[in-house]
Amino acid sequence: MADQQTRILPVHRLSKVPANKSLAEWWADENSKGTAEASAVIEASEALRSSDIPVGFPTETVYGLGADATRSAAVQGIYKAKKRPSDNPLIIHVDSIEMINRLLNPTTTTTTPSTKIPAIYEPLISRFWPGPLTILLPNPPGSLLAKEVTANLPTFGVRMPSSAFARLLIHVTDRPLAAPSANASTKPSPTTAQHVYHDLKGRINLILDGGACGVGVESTVVDGLSSPPAILRPGGIGIEEIRACPGWENVQVGYHDSALQHGKEAPRAPGMKYRHYSPKARVILFEAGSDLPSITGRVKQDLLGTGFSTETRRKIGIVRTRKWPVTIALTPDAELAQSAESQSQEVLAEDESNGVSAVRIREVSVLLEEGIGATVYDIDLGSEAEAIARGLFAALRSLDELNVDAIYIEGIRDDEGDLAAAVMNRIRKAAEVSVAI
Repeated sequence: MADQQTRILPVHRLSKVPANKSLAEWWADENSKGTAEASAVIEASEALRSSDIPVGFPTETVYGLGADATRSAAVQGIYKAKKRPSDNPLIIHVDSIEMINRLLNPTTTTTTPSTKIPAIYEPLISRFWPGPLTILLPNPPGSLLAKEVTANLPTFGVRMPSSAFARLLIHVTDRPLAAPSANASTKPSPTTAQHVYHDLKGRINLILDGGACGVGVESTVVDGLSSPPAILRPGGIGIEEIRACPGWENVQVGYHDSALQHGKEAPRAPGMKYRHYSPKARVILFEAGSDLPSITGRVKQDLLGTGFSTETRRKIGIVRTRKWPVTIALTPDAELAQSAESQSQEVLAEDESNGVSAVRIREVSVLLEEGIGATVYDIDLGSEAEAIARGLFAALRSLDELNVDAIYIEGIRDDEGDLAAAVMNRIRKAAEVSVAI
């Protein structure tokens, strides 16, 4: 793919459908005003219909890299831009149930479809759509979808995003959009337009900037075509929430937290096979409940060892959630920690002014034994799963930009429902080492 001139167009104002208006009514009103945002939507929709170069756009989960799901050349553009393996299926995004019915009934000309969404999904659709939930549907004979979307599987994944802007873009384009996360393959998922630009500058032409994403991890993927039904990828909808729906009480977990890098079968859903969400640095995960003194000892031992970019100065990142203290007690100097707190406020303010997902970074200098010093970049994501999910990918990207050699992460329990399982799934896929002490 030749180098492209990549532009970012702001669409922040189009984040909410006006009360009592359909997508069609909202767009007619916006388009009639000739706003800059309307021009951005028109340019993006025309590119999606006619170009083979994908478009970056915001959803409530992460930024997506969109292409017309009905055109092979357009979908191939996604794989080229991301450098993504072609046996990794893509999720389709739609603006309405009617658009799904058109996909299920490619040869039907009447308004009443002969093939309908399986009844098992009705409770989930009623409760969670629009939202961060993807369902697997049978791909019909004569499918309108490009074969590259399904990776030669007999099913396709589809969701209706709760992001008002995402649905508006799909509505104006009038095409189902294949849209994996808008990052370079295996890298942390993007939660801001700047993250997309960092990864895909020169590979795509257009990024629509709707601000930071609210959920922060990708959608939950479920398979209701199997018996019992299965969760293929944890995400924005919690497992216990799904089990509370009729017909889903016995839903099974059908994914592995470690990447199945050597599996020969094509994955049934995105995120099931290859290593994902990984920064350049080595990631060491400490499972929830690990003993703090032992953790500190392990980190100090690592810092005194080899494998760092310089002989006498180490750079590491520490991502805290619920129990670890600042820099996990690598330095007892309270005055130094207070100075680092002041510096972190400046970093936070700078991040917000640039429209980047704000993560508080404390920079602390530590003098170790044998004349070895270390710079520790400390990030506190908070104790709530929602906050951890929103900040996780931004934290990994921020530490990558600081060129740390290793990242130590405090895990949380993954049996707490909500987003906890999704958070730990993403961290385990990013981690080179998972430690339970």
